[in-house]
Amino acid sequence: WGQSIPMIGASGAIAGVMGAYLLLFPSARIVTLIPLGLFWQTVELPAFVFLGFWFLLQWLQGLTTIGHVADVGGVAFWAHIGGFVSGMIGILILRPQRRWS
Repeated sequence: WGQSIPMIGASGAIAGVMGAYLLLFPSARIVTLIPLGLFWQTVELPAFVFLGFWFLLQWLQGLTTIGHVADVGGVAFWAHIGGFVSGMIGILILRPQRRWS
């Protein structure tokens, strides 16, 4: 079909929101489920811990796909990383400055 148009998918866009959230609310508490064998435990974690761990997982999984055929889904990991970083950069540029009047 000729040219391909670069685009960001839904998961990359959500990753961008997560990156912006990390900078805006790093100490906000995120409730998550932790699997403990047959049981699940809910845990409250600071956003920087939860999102930092998520980003690290994406990075490590992306690294494992370097040099492999695309049927592993490696492009998605890199889209998540790119979206996350873009969201962080975007919020730094677009964050409204507080004006005290």
